[in-house]
Amino acid sequence: MGIAADIAVIVVAALLGGLIAQRFKQPLILGYILAGIVVGPHTGGITIHEIHDIELLAEIGVALLLFALGLEFSFHSLKPVRGVALIGTPIQMTLTIFFGYGVGRWLGYDAIASLWIGSLISLSSTMVLLKTLMARGLMGTLSSRVMIGMLIVQDLAVIPLMIILPQLSNPQAGLPLIAWAALKALAFLALMVVVGVRVIPGLLVYISRWNSRELFLLAVTSIGLGVGYITYLFGLSFAFGAFVAGMVLSESDYSHQALSDIIPLRDIFGLLFFVTVGMLLDPVFLWRHLGQILLLVAVILVGKGLIFAVVARCFGYRNVIPLAVGLGLSQVGEFSFVLAGVGLSSGSISSDLYSLILNTTIFTMLITPPLSSLTAPLYALRKKWFHHEPLNTINIPDTGLRDHVVIAGGGQTGSYVAQVLIGRGVPAVVIELNNQQMGEVRKAKIPLVFGDAGKPLVLEAADIERARLLIITIPAIIVVKEIAEQALRLNPHLHIVARSGGLEQMRMLRDLGVRDVVQPEFEAGLEITRQSLLALGVDNDEISREADRVREELYAPLYATDRTEDKPVAGEV
Repeated sequence: MGIAADIAVIVVAALLGGLIAQRFKQPLILGYILAGIVVGPHTGGITIHEIHDIELLAEIGVALLLFALGLEFSFHSLKPVRGVALIGTPIQMTLTIFFGYGVGRWLGYDAIASLWIGSLISLSSTMVLLKTLMARGLMGTLSSRVMIGMLIVQDLAVIPLMIILPQLSNPQAGLPLIAWAALKALAFLALMVVVGVRVIPGLLVYISRWNSRELFLLAVTSIGLGVGYITYLFGLSFAFGAFVAGMVLSESDYSHQALSDIIPLRDIFGLLFFVTVGMLLDPVFLWRHLGQILLLVAVILVGKGLIFAVVARCFGYRNVIPLAVGLGLSQVGEFSFVLAGVGLSSGSISSDLYSLILNTTIFTMLITPPLSSLTAPLYALRKKWFHHEPLNTINIPDTGLRDHVVIAGGGQTGSYVAQVLIGRGVPAVVIELNNQQMGEVRKAKIPLVFGDAGKPLVLEAADIERARLLIITIPAIIVVKEIAEQALRLNPHLHIVARSGGLEQMRMLRDLGVRDVVQPEFEAGLEITRQSLLALGVDNDEISREADRVREELYAPLYATDRTEDKPVAGEV
């Protein structure tokens, strides 16, 4: 069956690897990489035969991931972090290249090979970071925006690196190539601006009139991959073109629909990429050079992580952000595979150095998810040791707050709740860590504490000990659990209303001491049902009785104790 059999083996192996990773509460990408090691050509047993063809399909996964990233991360979203992205990233890459050069010389390589090492480790992994952030529910935070902004510039930098590095032995011959590549990139961007404004929106409007979801998905995929192919014809990166297409499409009215349709396709092809990463690992080479690889991994993670953290700190980011950026971007990226392949084919690096970088990169990718998860505990330890760090508060009365409501999360939901409460004369304060959302809260003149609501010092700044109610609007259940635990330690009798994503999470929060839990998707479904029944002429009282019955079925088992005390069920009207 050829490549069809290989794809079947990869998908089944990835499923098994994903189940194992899920069982041990690890990101799925770790399971995918381990599955690739098992079915790779170096381990025996069931082996993939058409490796090159699978690698070509995996490139589509990289392109679709960056296309989806472009859909989510528009030009408008890049504005809050444009300084650290556009200026900080070149500084970070330059410092990392010098750092890698020193490491290469220390390991005994010549000057050219050492520059290659520095350039290869200066890149971080967009694929690994995005999957890690998604798994931890951290997309949209300020630290994630900083990291994604820096990764975007890194991905753009791959193009000149692919041109410059092979010409290191003959720099004069390389200068015209660099100038020509820059001219082509500018011409492509200008073309995309024109096409994005005049052609793509009209095309989507025309296709949407057919009311065919399949045709719409085909159109969106064609735009992403088609623009990527055009950039390839320009001599630029296929994935870069897909990313630009996503950013252009993100400004249209159909960006949300396009993103929701492309996600399943992105995840399947992204799976192929991570499996191929695992297939590249050679256990024999790894065993023979294990000490050198582990040493290089440790040096890269520490050195590169410090560089990222210092750069973020120098650009004015405080609190947990430098730590999150340092731990999240300390790995070596997937484009290093592409760059190393260019070095190998041009004779600039040896096969041994290629294998060393390959194994080191895979190790750093594997370590990234657990390493990134250390952000919260390490930051908590730092806060415990250094109590003097001031917190940024706005509109908090000099006398403090009492009998007020604390709202953890200043997004759309939190801001709306705060405005309603304050409008009714109920004192309230919002805790927010996202810099952009903090600006929206500040504009509404709502009392605000800037910080992580899961930290005792931040909760104390919001006078949680004297609060009458805590409302947690944050969707990530891990964050909700941490906030509730810390709040109940400081105020054991505090009434908490929290957001939850499912029945199991609702039970966990109830056992923790959270009195009322609301499931937004369930409540939205009830409201849609109510409006639909009203449109069909059903009596409003009958609709209300039906809504009460459905709520009773969902919430009552969790609040049986409260019902015996004549307390209302969470979500009951």
